[in-house]
Order: sequence, then C-alpha cells, then structure tokens
Amino acid sequence: MDNISVAAEQFRPRGRVIDIREFGNGNINSTFLVTLDTISEKYFILQRINSTVFRQPELVMLNMRICTEHVHRRLDLTPLCTGRRWEVPRVLLTREGNDHWLDSEGSFWRAISFIEGSRSFDTIRNIDHAGEVGYALGMFHTLLSDLPPERLADTLEGFHITPGYLLHYDEVLARHSVNRSDEVYYCLQFVKKRRGLAHVLENAKKQGRLLLRPIHGDPKVSNIMMDIATGQAISIVDLDTVKPGLVHYDIGDCLRSGCNPLGEETEKWQEIYFDLDLCQAILKRYLSMSEGFLTADDFYYLYDSVRLIAFELGLRFLTDYLEGDVYFKVRRPGHNLARALVQFRLTESIESQETAIRSIIQGSR
Repeated sequence: MDNISVAAEQFRPRGRVIDIREFGNGNINSTFLVTLDTISEKYFILQRINSTVFRQPELVMLNMRICTEHVHRRLDLTPLCTGRRWEVPRVLLTREGNDHWLDSEGSFWRAISFIEGSRSFDTIRNIDHAGEVGYALGMFHTLLSDLPPERLADTLEGFHITPGYLLHYDEVLARHSVNRSDEVYYCLQFVKKRRGLAHVLENAKKQGRLLLRPIHGDPKVSNIMMDIATGQAISIVDLDTVKPGLVHYDIGDCLRSGCNPLGEETEKWQEIYFDLDLCQAILKRYLSMSEGFLTADDFYYLYDSVRLIAFELGLRFLTDYLEGDVYFKVRRPGHNLARALVQFRLTESIESQETAIRSIIQGSR
C-alpha cells in the first residue's frame, strides 16, 4: 500500500488522499479507487499498467489522449439529444505535467477521472439494459468513425488476430504435458473441430471486404457505465485497448459478453446459453447508431464475429491454463480452464442458434 499511496500522491488534483481501495475486477491491470477530502471531484481512478501485456505503455496513453480529445471535439460540434449525457474519462496529469509516473521499481502508473453517479454490471440485468449496452457501443464507434485509424498506434500487435492465438496454442500444447481430465479433453476436442473458424475475419480483411477502424478492443458489459439515476449508458471505460482494428471484434465481444446471462465467471458452465432476446436488444440499438458507416460486407460478417470472439477468448483462456496462468489473473487453481469451458459452451449455444441470430441481424437493419 505504501507504493500505491506514493503513486496516488503524484496525480492528486487537489485535496488530501484519505482512502485507497481495489476497484473493479479487471484481468490485466491493477486498479484502485482513490478518495480525496474534497467536495467536488472527490474520486479518481489509479492504475498500475501491466507492462508485460502492454509493452509500450506510453503509446497506450497516446492512443487514449488522441481518442478522448477527438470525442470531446465531436461532442462540442454535435451535442447529444436533450436528456442524455456522454462522459469521456479524462487523463489526469502529474504535478510535472506528464500523463504517467514511473515508480522506483519501474512500474508504470496513470490516473483517469472518475465518472460520478455511475456504476457498471458484470451481466446484463434486463432488456432495457441490453439496449443501452448497444447504444453505448454504437455511440463509441460513431464518435470515432471519422478518426483515421492510422493515427492510432497498434499497442497490442496480434490482439484479436485469432490465427495468431491458434498458432500460440499449438506451440504451448507441443511444449507442455497436459493433464487429460474430462474437462481438458472436451476443450482440446472443441478446438480441434473448429480450427478452420479462426481465419474468417482475417481472410475478409485481406480481401478488402472488412476495413480497419478505431476500436475499443474490450467492450464487455462491465466496461459500460450506467447512470445510477436514469439507467442510461453514459460511457465506455478501460480504453487501454483502443487501437486500429475491425469493428467486428468489438461487436462480437459485446454480444459474447452481453448475451451470457450467467456471466464469464460462473462455475455452472454446462448451463451457459446465448440469450437471443438480449442479442436482439443490443443489436437493434447498436445498428440504429452505426448504420451510417457500416457497409454490406460489415453486415455479412456480423454472425461470424459473434461466434468467433467467443471461441477466441475460450482459446486464450485454455492456452493460458496450459502454459501455467502467465497472462490472465487467476484466483484459484483451474480458474482459466473454467473460463475456457464457459466460452466454449457459449460458442456451442451460438452455433445451435445460427439461423435465429442471422434473422435478428437481418431484421435489425
């Protein structure tokens, strides 16, 4: 806590730090909520960036600043409709005017503003919430749709490139002995049967059918902030993964996360299912916001994105389990295996409802 307190002191805008506590349940960075003894701007978010994952954290901060400054300009030119608000996290500077601070051990710290009067949820609560999740992702993509993707650095090369994850999986499987429990065997067979699925979006990109755009990279339900008073979506946070990519990565991840009522951390993986009603609510609202920049090819690959991203995350969890839990944070032995089982079961549910999902996509246009 001493190191955390010292880091917090570097960013405090004013007032005295009176409390620091862990915040959220992210799998990569360490996040803390800092409380000040002030009336306004009483809180801010302090994070220690995982430099093993983000090898160039300075570029992460550059992307964040480019993204948030662009959105602020867009909102100034085109205000939201009456009765809604959209908050963009602000990067807080150190006393020396820097957007980050390095401690004596070389850890990379940054601070961002706290969005007052909001909260997030790990799973979608009802149909109205689902619609707001779709609105939030649509708003995010719309506000960045005129930002040239080449202005953003690729801070996570290979992120969401499923063929790369499959190659890494093969390498890990060849190097490590595997305890062939029933669950592990199920996962290994699952991947074996779906290897061809990995290339669908990357092939479309190579063919010029899908284009690079600014993306969030991790628009899961828990990263969408809801106004406590109105129940409306007012922000997407955790902008570390903002980079050039396919919007299909975002759409697929949002639906993968949002349409799983039992959540990613459930131990009841055999009961996992993809909820069609939530899917329809998310997509209908998302497409109402983003139809201005989506192409016919974008629509064509929407189902593939939903299926692929669920499979991809399961593959990443399984690989990390086989490699000894070196990437994702775990809270117990076998945690990454349990996560993989959830995503693979979700993929099965998506596959079993392909006709219905394609019908929802068509009907939402």
